[in-house]
Order: sequence, then structure tokens, then C-alpha cells
Amino acid sequence: MSRSKSQSQSERKLRITYVKSNIGYSVRQKDTIRALGLHRLGDVVEKADTPVIRGMIHKVRHLVTVEEVE
Repeated sequence: MSRSKSQSQSERKLRITYVKSNIGYSVRQKDTIRALGLHRLGDVVEKADTPVIRGMIHKVRHLVTVEEVE
């Protein structure tokens, strides 16, 4: 059986690395960094590739780097 696009997308992961300090940025951006599970510079987390996570990454794209992981 072939898998639908939504199933294959949810199996993919994103590796998110915290690369720039959030000092001087809004509280909302600081909260988004915490919600992604990032605490210190250099922290790396892997999250499922979902529209919610993509939206969070978009809001703090200047503070993180993102790689797709299979």
C-alpha cells in the first residue's frame, strides 16, 4: 500500500539547533524557543515535521537553524 502525503510528512523529523541568543527579543520569541525544547545556545532537538512546528520555527528563524532528518 502507498502512504498518503500526511502520513509520510509526519514521519519526517526536523533537527533544530539554537544558534543565536534571544536576549533583546520579545517575550513571545523567548517563549517559542522554550516551547521548542531549547534552553541553551547549541541545544539540538528533533521534532516531528508538522505545520505547528514549522510555524514556530518560522517565528524564530533568525535564532535557529533547521535540518530535515529522515
